[in-house]
Amino acid sequence: MKAHYFGQHAGGLRAELAGEIPRDALRAMHRKRPGRHLLVAGRQFLILALATWGLIRFTNPLVWVPLAIVQGFTVFNFTVLLHEVLHHLVFERRHPAAERLLGLAYAVPSGISASQFTRWHLDHHAELGSEEDDPKRHHLSPKRNARWYKLLYCTPALFPIYFRAARRETATYPPELQRTIRWERWLAIGAHLAALGLIGWLFGLEAALRAHVIPVFFVFPVAFTLNRLGQHYDIDPSDAAKWGTLMKSQWFWNFAFLNSNFHLEHHYFPGVPFYHLPALQRALTPFYRRKGMRWQSYSGLVYGWFVLNRAPHTDWSVTEPGETQPSRLA
Repeated sequence: MKAHYFGQHAGGLRAELAGEIPRDALRAMHRKRPGRHLLVAGRQFLILALATWGLIRFTNPLVWVPLAIVQGFTVFNFTVLLHEVLHHLVFERRHPAAERLLGLAYAVPSGISASQFTRWHLDHHAELGSEEDDPKRHHLSPKRNARWYKLLYCTPALFPIYFRAARRETATYPPELQRTIRWERWLAIGAHLAALGLIGWLFGLEAALRAHVIPVFFVFPVAFTLNRLGQHYDIDPSDAAKWGTLMKSQWFWNFAFLNSNFHLEHHYFPGVPFYHLPALQRALTPFYRRKGMRWQSYSGLVYGWFVLNRAPHTDWSVTEPGETQPSRLA
């Protein structure tokens, strides 16, 4: 049994946040719009299909390399859509059958189990701040603060790292859930092998490499790692309000990550759908200013992570000789 670590340490924070935004505005941000979600999901499947066609059709690197990057980020973003499903952020009321189908449809492109991701992520919310009970922190965060080891997360090595972490946490689940996770995982792996084999058979090995292997095994890990850097790596462990990284809103990353870069806001109000998170951040800006919270950017995170070799889940504002202080809210 886990201890609900975040709830034990964030009672005052939740009360404070509840008074930050007018009730009507907060209610509007919590409103789910199924049509909007499904429109974005349809766009992502269309991008996936068009990028796959382009990667098969074109052999010029000036064309297929950018398409491979788009493909890899699109594959990652299906985990963002799955994340919306597990928080019940698609429909105004619960629709178990529809949510189950959407969860499976979103899990297959990234090769994961919908049930495993759901349990893993909900435990992450409940146990945020705990070194032992938060599965993302305990099993997946690098235990070696070495640049070469961190770089492995940007390579195909991410897959054995992630699946080993998931296997260790899954071993603590009830047997029935373990069986469900097992068959879902085989379904996802089978779908990927079938897609790879079909493309290779119809269009050749090089087309299969361009349309599947490179986007999934070489671009997806970069998207995954970059997104994860913006979640809980630069934090203030002494203040539960700062257990997430405050990311600057930037139109390119908002689009590239389907607003999952607003991860701090999501932990504050997990019932707000992804398309309302930018508005939520704007409404919380006075709160951030009063708390003296620091803005981060992806360029700043990459510099801090790889160049300065910062450790995960620590305060990166602590500087060493020759370094500059990260920007704060005015």
